[in-house]
Amino acid sequence: MSASTHGGTAGSVLVDYDDAVRRYDPVIGIEVHVELGTATKMFDAAPTEFGADPNTQVTPVSLGLPGALPVLNRTAVESAIKIGLALNCQIAELCRFARKNYFYPDVPKNFQTSQYDEPIAFDGYLDVELADGTVVRVEIERAHMEEDAGKNTHVGGATGRIHGAEYSLVDYNRAGIPLVEIVTRPITGMGDRAPEVARAYVQTLRDIFRGLGVSEARMERGNVRADVNLSLRPTPDAPLGTRTETKNVNSFRSVERAVRYEISRQAGVLDAGGTVIQETRHWHEDTGVTTSGRVKSDAEDYRYFPEPDLVPVAPSRAWVEEIRATLPEAPVARRRRLQTEWGYADAEMRDVVNAGAIELIEATVAAGAAPAAARKWWMGELARTANTEGVELADLPVTPEQIGQLQGLVDSGRINDKLARQVLAGVLAGEGSPEEVVTARGLEVVSDDGALLAAVDDALAAQPDVADKIRGGNLGPVGAIIGAVMKATRGQADAARVRELVLERVGQG
Repeated sequence: MSASTHGGTAGSVLVDYDDAVRRYDPVIGIEVHVELGTATKMFDAAPTEFGADPNTQVTPVSLGLPGALPVLNRTAVESAIKIGLALNCQIAELCRFARKNYFYPDVPKNFQTSQYDEPIAFDGYLDVELADGTVVRVEIERAHMEEDAGKNTHVGGATGRIHGAEYSLVDYNRAGIPLVEIVTRPITGMGDRAPEVARAYVQTLRDIFRGLGVSEARMERGNVRADVNLSLRPTPDAPLGTRTETKNVNSFRSVERAVRYEISRQAGVLDAGGTVIQETRHWHEDTGVTTSGRVKSDAEDYRYFPEPDLVPVAPSRAWVEEIRATLPEAPVARRRRLQTEWGYADAEMRDVVNAGAIELIEATVAAGAAPAAARKWWMGELARTANTEGVELADLPVTPEQIGQLQGLVDSGRINDKLARQVLAGVLAGEGSPEEVVTARGLEVVSDDGALLAAVDDALAAQPDVADKIRGGNLGPVGAIIGAVMKATRGQADAARVRELVLERVGQG
């Protein structure tokens, strides 16, 4: 057995991942919360704009003031039904809200309005495609509506968490934002691919949310948050082991890393004869470890009871079918259709999917670029820039429409590929549209034969020995003359036209 002590958790011993999955069967379960992109909150008319000053987007309902009564947001219900249908769920004919009772400062009412035993959507599934094309079916237990909590900021201390902080601040702008929580059934039989499956599942959900138009689904803003449950058992036919729940993981990479870490950590606990504790755990992005949070509460600890201030929700079958008719393609089907339309090889499409570039390339093609050109820009120059800056492709300061315009300038012959990279650098630097950068930087290809002939003559005069070789029928040195002309024109000449002019000039001489 291979094991190593890891400093991220005092005294913890991590088992080598490959060793752990050889000797234990991992079982995962994932709870994903998505903030709905409604204009107002779940139960009141407070706005939901991101980034507002603390406690400026609140009402008496948001603050849980005595006597304030909730009113259900119809758009939020419609979005929840869309999500349920996209996950192949049954939609309840009647469902209720409940009070989930617990005390924490970011929940001003001392309870969260959620759904407990009567969710709006249940018994569904989602087919998830992995990087190598393998499709895994993830069973969905339920998707239910609830409201988000406020946000605590713990000031002072080394970790930014409540322990060791000098004081805490509470912002209730997020309190009451509509959420849908999607809960899987235990995902079994994945073996060493469990981390990959977890990542692909959350990524597929994100694509669904965006495709449905129910959320911006920006994980870096917390629009999508995953709670990752994991347990180990000695064999696939053994009873499920004790699970841990790693809370609020907010990137695809972190979902995968958190599963890998917990597999190694729990294997170390079990190897040492210890007992895995059913608890919530915190994920630390900087160190790549989880640490203990609190003992996990069971449902009875929350003392659920029906919400007396809200009537049951009873979506008519006609309304549900109207919503079903508006659903877009499933992500896997859409991916295959686009791959056929674009003519991408399997490996090319996998790279596009893994980079999160499908929507970007689709929009670039819609802006007029050929699929091959769109892929070249997003998976080449732009992917390198995103990697260098440590950001997602979609967060780069350039739009698909601008990439379409850039490629249009290349296609028209106004700039070449080398100049196009300079133009792109200008766009990324905030200098304006591709057209504006070309004009401001003077980057357009020199197409005036008079100017090109002058540069050719200068290059031939500067290298008479090369000119003589060309006259003697040796065309190899033509490249040296072309290079000199390109240098003289700052790369703004059409190399093919320069070659033609060089041969004409030498032939006349």
